[in-house]
Formats: sequence, C-alpha cells, structure tokens
Amino acid sequence: MKYVPDTSVIINGKFFDLVSENGGEIIIPEAVISEIEAQANRGLLIGFTGLKELEKLKNLEKNGKILIEFYGKRPDRWQIERAKSGEIDEIIRNVAFENDATLVTSDYIQSMVAKVKGLEVIYIESKKEPAMKIEDFFDSETMSVHLKENTHPMAKKGSPGNFKLIKISDKILTDSDLEEISTDIIERARSDKNSFIEMELKGATVVQLREFRIVITREPFSDGIEITAVRPLVKFSIEHYNLDEKLLKRLNEKSNGILISGSPGAGKTTFAQALAEMYVSNGKVVKTMEKPRDLQVSDEITQYTALEGEMEKTGNILLLVRPDVTIFDEVRTTDDFKTYADLRLSGVGMVGVVHATRAVDAIQRLIGRIELGVIPQVVDTVIHIEAGKVSKVLILEYVVKVPSGLREEDLSRPVIEVRDFFSGNIEFEIYSFGEQIVVVPIKREKSKVYEFAEMKIEDLLKKYIRGNFRIEIVSEGTINLFVPEDEIPEIIGKKGNRIDEIEKHIGMHIEVYPFKSKKIENSFKLMVEKKKDNFYLIANEDLGGKSGMVYANDRPLFSAILSRDGIIKIKMKSDHGKEIMEALQNNEDLYFKF
Repeated sequence: MKYVPDTSVIINGKFFDLVSENGGEIIIPEAVISEIEAQANRGLLIGFTGLKELEKLKNLEKNGKILIEFYGKRPDRWQIERAKSGEIDEIIRNVAFENDATLVTSDYIQSMVAKVKGLEVIYIESKKEPAMKIEDFFDSETMSVHLKENTHPMAKKGSPGNFKLIKISDKILTDSDLEEISTDIIERARSDKNSFIEMELKGATVVQLREFRIVITREPFSDGIEITAVRPLVKFSIEHYNLDEKLLKRLNEKSNGILISGSPGAGKTTFAQALAEMYVSNGKVVKTMEKPRDLQVSDEITQYTALEGEMEKTGNILLLVRPDVTIFDEVRTTDDFKTYADLRLSGVGMVGVVHATRAVDAIQRLIGRIELGVIPQVVDTVIHIEAGKVSKVLILEYVVKVPSGLREEDLSRPVIEVRDFFSGNIEFEIYSFGEQIVVVPIKREKSKVYEFAEMKIEDLLKKYIRGNFRIEIVSEGTINLFVPEDEIPEIIGKKGNRIDEIEKHIGMHIEVYPFKSKKIENSFKLMVEKKKDNFYLIANEDLGGKSGMVYANDRPLFSAILSRDGIIKIKMKSDHGKEIMEALQNNEDLYFKF
C-alpha cells in the first residue's frame, strides 16, 4: 500500500507506529522535508523532533520493512510565506493524488479537505499518552521543576523565600525522555484553548500550559535539552498580607504608579495577583501585560501579551481599551520601562513587577531610562517583597532644595526624596550632580530617646545573649540585631522558637543579621560640580576640616583643606582650576587623600 504522510503525522510519531506494523511504500513529499528542515534551522523543537522521526523511518527502510521515495519539488518562497493559508498542505495533497496514494495526517482540516477532493485519507488523532508528563514531577509542595538530559530531575519545594532544591528521582533523564516530555507539552499547548506557545526562538520555546510556565531550551542556545517548569503554589487575597490600613488606603485612592520589587521567587507575582483581584472587587477595570502570560487571575481580568512581539503596541491598544489599572508583569527592558511610563503619564493606573534585591534598586532601574524629573509622576510607591511578605514600602516626592549634607545655597537643585512610608523618614535622595545622577543614602542622627531605648533593650537582651551584639532600632516595633555569624542559629533556635521567646519578652520584632566589618580608607573619591565660575569638589561631610592632597587618578595635583561641609571650592580660572579642567578632559577621577 502507498502512503503519503504530511508533516503533522511525522512529527507526532504516529506515522512511524503505523508503518512499523503494516509496512508499505512510503512517498514523502519534498515539501514535508523542506518544512521540517526550516523548523530545525530556526531552532524550533518540532523541527528537531521531525528530523529524528525521519531518521527512524530510514532505519525501518534499512531493515527492509518499508520502501521510501522522495517526491516533488521544494516549495517556492511565496508558498512558504503562505503556509498558514494551506499552500504547503495543497502541495502534499497533490503528491497523494499524482501517486494514487493514501494521505496520512493528524491535521483534521487537512483530512477534511482531502476527502472533499476525493482522496483516500487515514486520519490519526495526535493524542498520545507519553511515559512521562511534566505534571508527574509536581506535588503539592513543588514550586518549580528542573529537568536536564543526563542528570537527575530536581525540584524546588517549599514556599516563596523558604524553599530547597532537592532531587526527586534516582532516574537519570535521557535526551529521549526530555524530547517525549517536550513534544507532549507543545502538542497540548497547541490544542488547549487555555494554553499558549508564548515564544518560539532559535533554541528556546516558552509555553504557558494552563497554570504551568515552561521554558524549553536546546542547542545552540543551551548545551543540551533542558525543561524548566514553574507553577504558583498558592493564590492569596490581599487580606492574607495583613496590610496596614494606611497602606491599603494609599493603594486604593492615592497611588497610581506602583512598582512591586523583589528577588526571583520572593512572591512578587503572587502579591500582584492579589492586588489585581482587590482592584476588581473595588469595581475597577483591570488588564494585564505579560510575556509570558502566567498570572493566575479571575476571568474578569483580560490578560494581554506582547502584540506582534512588542509591548509598545500592546500599550497602544490599552489606551483604546481604557483600563483603570494595568498590571505589567514583568518590567525588564528599556522599552518596557518607557511603555510603563507612557501609559502612566496617559492617566492609566500602573502596577509593575520588577526584579530587585532592595526596594531602592527598583527605583535605580528607572534612572537613565526615564527623565529624572518625571520619575515621581511615573512611580510614587515601591513595595518590596521578601519571603512572600511586604518588607518595605517607599514613597517618592519631588522637591527643590540643597541636598542633605551640603550647605552652600548655590548647590540647591531639584531632588527626589525617597521616604519610608511608615516612618516618614527620608532614606535616599536622588539628584543630578554634574553630568551624573546620584542616589545618596541619608544618615539620620539618633535622638536621645532612641539612645535610651537602645540601652534598655540591650539590658533585656543580655539575659538571652551571652556574647557580643549590637542593636539598631528600625521603627517603633522592629529592631535589627547584629551578632557574630556563627551564633545566629543558636539565637534563632529550632524552628525559630528561641527568637519568638525573645520577641515576646521585649515586645518587638527582631531581624537578625551578622556583624558587618568596616574597612577604613584613607582616600575618598570626589564628586565635581561646576557652578558659575567655580569648581566644587565634594567629599563626605564627615571629613569636614581634614587636610590632604587632591589627586587625578594616581597623579597628585595640589594640597587642600576640606570645609566643614566636606567641600573644596576652586576658581575655574586659577592654576588649580586649570589642573582640574585638564583632569576632567582626560576622563580622570579625582580623589582626596588624607
């Protein structure tokens, strides 16, 4: 019997199953070879799968079970470009017609059209239960699964911020195992209306398979086939986070530009989902921008991805849709930040998810991408997530003043104040300094009340801690406790029982940290400010009154004495001013050595 297979039935392995049992004369259209080859050259998974299936068919021929003939010509460029319209399928049907052969396909539309044209057709559904599915590696505690050829399957188990990477099977996975799992993932993503192939690049495929976000990589992008699957363990409401009423009011009424920051796995996306559901329950129209789409949200929230691969185009559509709030998960590239800013300045409430190890780092990612004066209008609130909890909230305000630590009125300028939301204390100032934009941490002098409070708390802690320690009051209800690193486990105790006992005794929450060593330097890099006819060489206010030498890199320029503000003022037209100008033109850094 003569068979003409199309691309679909070769890739899913069904044609090999058919002819390995029945034998026959196989006529493979050159259009099929061309399509599989093109997919493999683009690094697509289905292309490599197709080549392996063709190799298996060739081995059957060597064993004398089948006879293979390649027929026809390779499709023209215009036919390839119109493949989705059915041009390649038409070429394959013509091969079956010209050879009086039976067409074998797993494409339902192809089978129906072929029957209408009077061809003999064998339609084989593509559903095939693999020996292993990606779901088989998950249990109720699994956050993510990591599979790579020639290694044991690994999984992260636990909760955001508190998980372990463990081996979940003694079986070493082969490339065939991973090919079978990845093929099953791709086939189900194509046929399931609640799943998507988000991205197909050379060597990488990103799939959203219902609640699973899956990344499949292979050569040449990675050194072998690898599958990483992530699944959200929990879906919380906003009540789970026990947010302060003052913060909830700001999120609902005042804040329209929010960044949710945190390290990978900290629980940023879970918090964003809870925030989205809160806005919906408050009667707001909520949309999301995601690539890939992996937020687990209710049906009232429409999830958008990058339109034609560009989030900017998605943003243009959102302006027509007019949502009250848009959740942007995740904001990574410069174009993403610009799209976020454009939507926010157009009046759309924005919530962006950003990778950052500290809350202030999320703000720093805006610098250089958005004009400094616009930042507080684009982002006014940063919520930092650690171990699935809100650990820090910063707010941004725009003022004109002399930056902290400087007293010269000539140095006043626009400054972004970054304040702790709960205490109201300024923690950072952001301003332009010469040609640079600087983010300066603000040191606060302790009041006498805090000093007495620290002394009292230290006395209480001495009942529990025998060795050396130091404390720092963070807020009315929290202190930082610094101890030698090797003593931390003993202080925390088994399952945190001992630290819980200490917290109850002193009535405050305690964060435990190792001692930080302080390295004493005898030099300080100077910032240079040009103002009118003067250079201002600015060191640290703590160095005020010190005498020393100004260097350009390792080249000494002149001796000087810092003012009480830590500043050296030099006339531009003086000899020293000319030396500074020459150093700046040579891109040399200026230092004050004392």
